[in-house]
Amino acid sequence: MEFLFFTLIFFILYSYVLYGLLLQIMVWIKKFFFRKKKVLSNHHYLLPDVTLVIPAYNELDVIDNKMQNTFELDYPKEKLRIIWITDGSTDGSEEYLNKNYIGKNGYNIQVLHQTERKGKSAAINRSLQFVNTEIVAFCDANTYLNKESILYIVKHFENEKVGVVAGEKRVLAIDNTAGEGESMYWKYESWLKKISSEFYTCIGAVGELIAFRKSLFEPLPEDTILDDFVLSMQIADKGYKIVYEPNAYAEEAPSDNEKEEMKRKIRIAAGAFQCMFRYWNWLNVFKHPLLSFQYFSHKLTRWLLVPLFLPLVFMMNCYLFFEYPEKSIYAQLLFAQLFFYSIVSIQHFAHLSSKWFRIPYYIIMMNAAVYNGFMRYIKRKQSAVWEKVKRSTI
Repeated sequence: MEFLFFTLIFFILYSYVLYGLLLQIMVWIKKFFFRKKKVLSNHHYLLPDVTLVIPAYNELDVIDNKMQNTFELDYPKEKLRIIWITDGSTDGSEEYLNKNYIGKNGYNIQVLHQTERKGKSAAINRSLQFVNTEIVAFCDANTYLNKESILYIVKHFENEKVGVVAGEKRVLAIDNTAGEGESMYWKYESWLKKISSEFYTCIGAVGELIAFRKSLFEPLPEDTILDDFVLSMQIADKGYKIVYEPNAYAEEAPSDNEKEEMKRKIRIAAGAFQCMFRYWNWLNVFKHPLLSFQYFSHKLTRWLLVPLFLPLVFMMNCYLFFEYPEKSIYAQLLFAQLFFYSIVSIQHFAHLSSKWFRIPYYIIMMNAAVYNGFMRYIKRKQSAVWEKVKRSTI
């Protein structure tokens, strides 16, 4: 049991800390022995045509800000096509866009709308039928891109091995537990995606900002929950790279409160189990050993192993503490765990403002969401149609 106990601890540390450190070391070694080739300069005549697709369900309140942000992108308007897809919206988004933006400002703008709401995966599949450029980018209606984002994205597609470019998701820090926890998590996640991309490939991309080659796209099953992740991993499974570009970023406000953030995390967890059971081929080490290694280390350990191991480690620690009282290591580890969970409990009831309380609480909240997500998945209660999360006001 002692060997098993320390093995479980190792995997927990590996998932959150050691994997990132291992990747960083391998990246340093790679850079020492291999020089990175220069990529293109950003002259307009070299820039490809790009279609920017904006899925929007009842996003009338953000349309003007989103369009203003899009018009400010540093990309030739004659090379940028904009498609809004408002399927299922009942707030007048389609009419508002057609009245105020179609045929104006010199941009090629199209609005796709149907009354039936089938979810984002179905909307992605439908919108791709209207895309006539090889490079297509997706971003959310409630996120705002930096001016140079498209320029930074398209340069990577000169490399024929690149199939997807993942932009950076930046969550603005708001003074609440959900906001600070989510912001800190995405800073860590962004660093991990960056070094993953430098090592071999980024594992997945987020829908806040993702670009890919249309010719590599495969229609998504309409019940897909994590559409952005599945879309990018399907292309990676074909042997193409997912490149992470931190200079192309999308900013958004965090979830308004813990309840809203928990709702989002449970949905992600349900989607994670859907991916694990549906796409076993992503773990085919004989087909793509590096991709499988990174997928297991970055995602499966967090989705499956850590949530299972955390309570097991605590229970085994209690047993070993009483079974081997002469071994101080078990007393020390048990004290550390009790201290950690005490912080989490205090934060749960007291809602303190210190990040030293909020961040541990957020970690446990993420792992608790996995159990809820698993139950939703096996009971088939998680719909692919996403219920919008309330965001904090910036």
